[in-house]
Amino acid sequence: MKRRTLYPVLAIIIVVVIVGYDFFLEDKATTEIIEQGTEVKSNTNEYFLPTSTTGQIVHHENYSLSYSEPHEQAEWVAYELKASHLSNTNFKRPYFEIDKTVKTGAAHWRNYKKSGYDKGHLCPAGDRRFSKDAHDETFLTSNISPQNHQFNAGIWNTLEQKVRYWARKYDGVFVITGGILKGDMKTIGEENVSVPNQFYKVLIDTNSGNTKMIAFLMPHKDSNRPLYKFVVPVDEIEALTGIDFFSELEDGIENKLEASNSYKDWSF
Repeated sequence: MKRRTLYPVLAIIIVVVIVGYDFFLEDKATTEIIEQGTEVKSNTNEYFLPTSTTGQIVHHENYSLSYSEPHEQAEWVAYELKASHLSNTNFKRPYFEIDKTVKTGAAHWRNYKKSGYDKGHLCPAGDRRFSKDAHDETFLTSNISPQNHQFNAGIWNTLEQKVRYWARKYDGVFVITGGILKGDMKTIGEENVSVPNQFYKVLIDTNSGNTKMIAFLMPHKDSNRPLYKFVVPVDEIEALTGIDFFSELEDGIENKLEASNSYKDWSF
């Protein structure tokens, strides 16, 4: 074979080897991520995780979620927000990435492009500023839901800031949040990502010596109403979603706290 012919052949072989090796590494990494995603992490309080109506719970390092394939988003995201987690550190905002731990396939971020909706974090990046890895982990597509910008930057943001206030005041709270994935909803993108008509947030405090719960149910639109106007019994959100919150609590305590819509124990 002439040298002039040999060079192109060698170049093709090298390209094939490189592409094949990259594919191997990517496939290996995906497998490792999926295996890791099945484990409850040491810093996740499994005791407070809700039930899943989908049978697809994923545990990331700093939050857990239950993914709803029909709606291409999480029905809930749960995490503990400790006082020690609160930080003003500003990390560079990363690109959103598809969550490869979702076995049915998480939605692609392109569904949101030109949709008119924000990629609304369920576990806020602002709650995970204690490390770059924790912050960047919130930019997985399983942790977002389509949110109107005025809602996302308005009343919803106000509630997120209040949760941080309570985390500092009560030395940590456990947070569960998501959209109400029921009823007649708009969809966006080629994968028909559902746009919830309502969003909820449920909190429990067990650190301050007085176990208490509070739940918020908000229409998907901005509002000037005070936060306490959106307080509802946890039972109401359970009825809307089919999710059982805090089932590991002693029945008497659970039933009493979940039936109440009192917010007098929470400092507004």
